[in-house]
Order: sequence, then structure tokens, then C-alpha cells
Amino acid sequence: MDNAAAREAPGPALQAMLRRRSSSKVDDTAPTHEELLALVAGAARVADHSSMRPWRLIELRGDDRERLGRALHKAAGEKGVSTKPLRAPLLVAVVASIRKSEKVPAWEQEAVAAGVAHMLSLALDEAGYGVMWRTGHTTRSKAVAKAHGLEAHERLLGWLYVGGKPERSRPERPRTIDAERMLSRMPQGTHAEREPALAPTEKQQEKQQAKHAKKQAKKQAKKARKKAKKAKQQAG
Repeated sequence: MDNAAAREAPGPALQAMLRRRSSSKVDDTAPTHEELLALVAGAARVADHSSMRPWRLIELRGDDRERLGRALHKAAGEKGVSTKPLRAPLLVAVVASIRKSEKVPAWEQEAVAAGVAHMLSLALDEAGYGVMWRTGHTTRSKAVAKAHGLEAHERLLGWLYVGGKPERSRPERPRTIDAERMLSRMPQGTHAEREPALAPTEKQQEKQQAKHAKKQAKKQAKKARKKAKKAKQQAG
């Protein structure tokens, strides 16, 4: 197939992306550890500035999910065990392991970890498994971080809930987006040329005025000191 034909016909990667759906309900089928390793190896090919690999994944199976359930309730100030982690037989915790770097900021390293999660969810979907990326305010809680054994430089980005895709009673309708609306050209001219600067708020104006008044007071004080010094010299 030549390049022109390849551009016209969607390849397997694009087809997989177009087919991908989040699965809120899954059955008890899950990939084995060995199957998961092969998929993680593929997901690791995500774009990674300076090849820092600022991420890691944690498998949660069986009783691990109940331990997470306790941590979730503890983080929310509740007793007992949350049943949310039991919605899937396998949970994959996505962790951003932030490295010290002058070249690659923390937000970019988190983006790499998120990219790995997206790639892995796509690979799992293509392998026949249902996937749902779940997050929530408890992902950054101390109790949940401790349950996952996170270190001080690590941040939890959520979990991929993984299981078998249950059979649907009716075919799923394809979902599309208006790609034309989401993709645009860079605007011509600078932002300042295109739009007038926004007027400062009342609070900002007060802050600017206070800053100006402080500056003027310093000037006046300096002038007064000079004048006093000069008068003293003349008197002497």
C-alpha cells in the first residue's frame, strides 16, 4: 500500500481508537499478570521528554481491592469498606513518579504518566477487555497514598478498572465529535492586537493604588532625609 492509500484507509491503530469506549460495567474476566506485562510494554512507548519514565503502575487484585476500599472510606471520614473497588476484578493504579529536573517540569511528567494510562486503556480495549478510568478527590489523600505505598515524590492519577466486556442486548451506536470544531489554526497577530486588555478588577485597582502610594511615600521620605541632611550641613 502506498502512502496516499494508507492516508485514505484508516489503519488498525486509528480503527482501535475509533472503537474505544469506556466500560462502566465489566464482568469477572481479567488479563493475567503476563498478559498485562505485554500491554504495559506497549503503553510504555508513549512520548517521554528526556526518557525519564516518570511513572509506574500498581496491580490491585483480590483482597487488594478491599484494602483500597478501607482507605477510600478512611479518606472520606467514613467507617468500613467502600465497595467501589469491587466493581472490577483488576484495578491498575496509575502513579506519576516526579523526578527532579530543570528541563522537564512536574506537569509534563504527569502528562507522560497520563499518556501511559491512555495507551494502556486503548491496548486493553483492543485486547477485548472493558476499561474505565476512575478518579476522585481521594486520589491525593494520605490514606490512599499510604495504601499504595507511594513515596513523597509520587502522585496517584486514578485507577483503570479492568474486566471482561459483557454482551450487549443491542448494538452500541458510534459516537462522533466535530473534529473541525476541535482543530483550528494559530490566530494571526498577537493576543494584544486581537483583544483589548481586560480592565483590572476593583480589588486589583486597590492593590495597584496601594503599591503606588507606598512607592510615593518612600520617595517623599528619601527626599525629606536629604533635605534634613543638607539643612544640618548648612547649619554646621
